[in-house]
Amino acid sequence: MVNLSGFDLNLLRVLDALLRERSTVRAGERLGLSQPAVSAALGRLRHALGDPLFVRQGQGMVPTVFAQGLETPLRQALDGLELLLRGPGGFDPQAARFDFRVSASDYFGSMLMPVMVRRLADQAPGVRLQLVDLVPDNYVEPLDRHAVDLALIPQGDFPAWVDSAPLFRAEFVTIARAGHPALAGIERDCCLPLDLFCALDHVLCSPEGRFSGMGDAALARLGRSRRVAVSVPFFEAVLSIVAGSDMIALVPQDLAQPHMARGEITCRPLPFPMTPPELCMIWHRRLTRDPAHRWMRAQVAEILRTDQPSPRTRRR
Repeated sequence: MVNLSGFDLNLLRVLDALLRERSTVRAGERLGLSQPAVSAALGRLRHALGDPLFVRQGQGMVPTVFAQGLETPLRQALDGLELLLRGPGGFDPQAARFDFRVSASDYFGSMLMPVMVRRLADQAPGVRLQLVDLVPDNYVEPLDRHAVDLALIPQGDFPAWVDSAPLFRAEFVTIARAGHPALAGIERDCCLPLDLFCALDHVLCSPEGRFSGMGDAALARLGRSRRVAVSVPFFEAVLSIVAGSDMIALVPQDLAQPHMARGEITCRPLPFPMTPPELCMIWHRRLTRDPAHRWMRAQVAEILRTDQPSPRTRRR
């Protein structure tokens, strides 16, 4: 048993960094310490806790069973202590100094980042914002690892430790290049005939690299299918491919509008019913009451919610 009266509690921050990074070098970078200082702290931790804590494997370090058991409760304890020490005072964005990481598709990058950058420069100049790609097939795990602070994704079933808030519903449209020969004679405001829609090659945005998505599920309910010829992880790539080929795609209407305004593509309503997916932001419940995190969530929500035109004002 560790005697806390003689234990350096700063060592717990080193242990937390090592559990996150699995490297003395990266842990040192996270804490602002040298690699020898982290190694020395690890030696003291091993002596105090009576366990090797990490074993070398290749270029990395693997935690022991004992260290793995400490990871979650240690992180929760440090988060709670940090929140406690911030005191009861209100959050002052002008004086704030922290990094905030958001995982999202490039769709959100286009909609959120330009406005958010201007807002932070004006209201919270000490806050640095980082947009990172979504982790394929596992959008929530980076929240648990502290790798990101907020994720912007479609609504779904989330673990009990995740909190969420709805943002808006993304209305999708069919896009094709301007002057597409197969669409000649079809009014720009009209849906494509379903047979033609299914016959043309499609481009799909899929961070996971799949060849099916929401549109395919909606088509399947009608007993129909389409051919997805290309799958890419970014919507901007979808738009570029469609603008330069005879493929078509389904994309959020708000993302397509600037390209349509430049005459690169045309936008049409979907030729089949599909409920617009509800997009939301999610975060780890440990941060729900954190003043800085609450402020950042409020900025994200305000930008994305007010940026959405009502259904009556959307262009068709």
